[in-house]
Amino acid sequence: MSAWTARSPGETSEAPAEAGAADAGHPGVRVEVRVGRLHPGARLAPCTRIEPFLPPNARLWGRGYIGARCTQGASWSTMIPVTVSVFGPALVANLPLAMGSVPQPADFRIEEVDWTRNAGTPVSDPALLAGRSLGRPLSAGQVLQANDLRVQQTVAAGDPVRIRVIGHGFSISASGYAVTAAGEGQSLRVRTEAGKMLVGTVRERTVEVRL
Repeated sequence: MSAWTARSPGETSEAPAEAGAADAGHPGVRVEVRVGRLHPGARLAPCTRIEPFLPPNARLWGRGYIGARCTQGASWSTMIPVTVSVFGPALVANLPLAMGSVPQPADFRIEEVDWTRNAGTPVSDPALLAGRSLGRPLSAGQVLQANDLRVQQTVAAGDPVRIRVIGHGFSISASGYAVTAAGEGQSLRVRTEAGKMLVGTVRERTVEVRL
């Protein structure tokens, strides 16, 4: 098995002799690629030129395969197992957290984890916890994922709201009522006192409607 490691700039940890340092594209991210061996029973004719290719719909993420075809000297193609691991920072729970609870930065520690082993996208920035609650319970040691966070509802259907209509070079403020429920930064349908329906974005209980 062959392996390569790509590290983002600024990292100083040592890589094995067969690994080469390169820009992985994200600060603090380390990419490891492990290429497996052909099946022991495979018998391929001698080839002068081999060309790699990706199978249809293949993702270089986690375990998968890459193709290799002979383009000179013979006519064959085969699949080679490959594992792509992407290691990066993530918030890991220090203690069990209940569904619906409001997580705090102190509830987590930052660890390097393999992002490819998570079904969702790991959260690495504690600032993203602000104004959000947990959509599922977390066990101690579990990685927090982006789809675990829910924006807290700050406006309920029927609540009075301030509406701010913003156009090119002007803005108008008016009173109205929320037709649906929403949280900070989410889209919300509102009805003005005159009965007009508008859709805007919640900004601290003010609904901004941009024309």
